[in-house]
Amino acid sequence: MSKTNSSGPIGIFDSGYGGLTVFKEIHKHLPEYDYIYLGDNARVPYGTRSFETVYEYTKECVFKLFDLGCNLVILACNTASAKALRTIQQNDLPEGKKVLGVIRPTSEVVDQFTNTNKVGILATQGTVNSNSYVLEINKFHPQIEVFQHACPFWVPLVENNELEGEGANFFVQQDIQQLLSTSTDIDTILLACTHYPLLLPMIEKYVPKGIKIISQGKLVAESLVDYLERHPEVEEKCSKGKMLQFFTTDDLEDFNKKAQIFFGRKVHSSFLKVQN
Repeated sequence: MSKTNSSGPIGIFDSGYGGLTVFKEIHKHLPEYDYIYLGDNARVPYGTRSFETVYEYTKECVFKLFDLGCNLVILACNTASAKALRTIQQNDLPEGKKVLGVIRPTSEVVDQFTNTNKVGILATQGTVNSNSYVLEINKFHPQIEVFQHACPFWVPLVENNELEGEGANFFVQQDIQQLLSTSTDIDTILLACTHYPLLLPMIEKYVPKGIKIISQGKLVAESLVDYLERHPEVEEKCSKGKMLQFFTTDDLEDFNKKAQIFFGRKVHSSFLKVQN
């Protein structure tokens, strides 16, 4: 059973490794808290799956984190945030539990980066299909026009550590050109997948000077700092012991090796069975 009254770690969930880029920034901004990271590597990728499947998988993982004592869980995954967050928040949360995503924090502040009010989104097919960024950005900033493009090959490139070379060059250049062809006035590009920051040197190579490139990690971390300040009743239920725990639903050795690339330091994980 999940613990509802005692304080516990902040849970960070992702379908795989990408959420570690967000976790890295959260930990940098809020190092005093305890954290549990869960990567559902056995069922990755989420980006091509249906809304129903992503919702069920995400809900299972979130409740596992609740069972481990977390009172606050961050969905550090754009696909899960797009396809599952709202339903979980509206229908499934036990008393005293909170789940937050990565789309709203980014959408709230995107107006600070654009002068032309033309913003490009690079994301997985699932996030693009959900239209979540278009809806969220237009809710906060109706003057901003959003242009989306799906990059189905970027996640495999990152997860196979092929951050340089012909494949990365070809797909990154092609996808950026396709996005920018939708409008000559795009002055800001949001990397709406937590894997993509690892391709940043390659992305910068093909994005014209003067166009801003936004990664989510820092924005999500700053938003969480603000959220905890505004919600002391949530903050006091987050334990502070500087503990870091990592769980994966798949192979430990593979997770530890790849996680180090995303998190920037050595990671020692444990196996967690999520499916009943």
